[in-house]
Amino acid sequence: MLHGPVVRRRKLGEELRRLRHASGLTSREAALLLGWHQSKVSRVETGASGVRPDDVTRLLDVYAVRDTQLRALLEVLAGSAGGGGSGWWHAYRGLIPPQYRDFISLESQAATVRTLETSVVPGLLQTAGYARAVTRASLDGLPADHLDSLVEVRLTRQRVLRAKPPLRFTAVLDEAVLHREVGGTEVMRDQLHHLTQVAQLPHVELQLLPFSVGGHVGLTCPFVIFSFPNISDLDVVVLDHLTSSLYLERKEDLEAYSSAFRTLQAHALTPDQSLEHIAAIRRGCR
Repeated sequence: MLHGPVVRRRKLGEELRRLRHASGLTSREAALLLGWHQSKVSRVETGASGVRPDDVTRLLDVYAVRDTQLRALLEVLAGSAGGGGSGWWHAYRGLIPPQYRDFISLESQAATVRTLETSVVPGLLQTAGYARAVTRASLDGLPADHLDSLVEVRLTRQRVLRAKPPLRFTAVLDEAVLHREVGGTEVMRDQLHHLTQVAQLPHVELQLLPFSVGGHVGLTCPFVIFSFPNISDLDVVVLDHLTSSLYLERKEDLEAYSSAFRTLQAHALTPDQSLEHIAAIRRGCR
């Protein structure tokens, strides 16, 4: 188990090594073309050191990589792996910790995200009022201007659901999430209504685990699975804790969590049943 930037750096290095091999170049030849020492190419490929996004661009040029989607992904990963970056979230680097910036960078380039939530509505599906209430409760005593900025970050993240192509987002929610009155009755009514609206987007799938399921495999461990276009080896599971996040990137871990997610989906209500259940809970809000 590793922290995000370390995983990103190693994964990025493995992919750059694969692309170099595909181009027919040795590490020495690549270094000569770039005006680098061969040791720098080796350090990048082993993940021993970070690499700036503009250096990744140069490497991809030398390796004659033309796939624009792949190029964009690797350049963003360079930023999240400790090599700097220019994503919108970097404007908030003085406010949000590196782990959160890394999470956002992964989210921005993922093709699909699967998530299990047992406590709160997923960030990509939150209303402004709900996001404010969750943030205030999680970070007690936060100055008002910082609170405003963190809510702004949460809402800006949601652009991925309107992007072209949009993120494919699948969420399984424990029913407890919908009964926990975060921010008061009106905030929850708005949040529940928002869920029924956003879940109708063709690339968003929402399923509810009703109380009648009882105990389930994800009861004590919410998680997120990121999957990326073109490179399945970059897929990663993120486990969020109060003060940090852990990133699982071994194939065995990915298979275990993917299997667990399929099991949760099988026990959950169908998307249509889930929307009906959410609407019924909303009608019961007083």
